Amino acid sequence: MKKTSIYIEPEVDMALARRAVAEGTTKAELIRAALRDAAGASLRVKPRAVGVFTGPADLAARTDEHLAQTGFGES
Repeated sequence: MKKTSIYIEPEVDMALARRAVAEGTTKAELIRAALRDAAGASLRVKPRAVGVFTGPADLAARTDEHLAQTGFGES
């Protein structure tokens, strides 16, 4: 883990302390959980190459023409 420091209002600190005691955890863990929730989907690894390939830009619109050019399906 990477260490970081934040400034919070005294009343937030007191609320965190009360909740940590009530849940049997630490203020740090409550803060980490809240930050993970806030970061949400951006923490998930996204594939870099999805939808990246070379070929004709109009492939879907002109499928038959492109297949004919490649000789696909001919005996």
